[in-house]
Amino acid sequence: MAPNKARQAVCIRVARILQDERLKRRLSMTLVAERAGLSQQMVSYVERGMRLPTLDTLLRICEAIGIELEDVIHQAQHGSATPTRR
Repeated sequence: MAPNKARQAVCIRVARILQDERLKRRLSMTLVAERAGLSQQMVSYVERGMRLPTLDTLLRICEAIGIELEDVIHQAQHGSATPTRR
């Protein structure tokens, strides 16, 4: 897979993991946005892969959900176990 395509695939998987983990914990998008200090629309854009979030935004969302960003990235790159809880 070309580097650009591989990077894009990881970004898509990160977005999917964030959404899956939020839903698994039964957290609304609005609650995650409030906890993260972001708009609900931004959380939605990130989850749907419509925006490439900054590192700060990813960290905020992960903290709001209660997962570790490094675990999300690792899972997106390698398809490993679910991210660890905080």
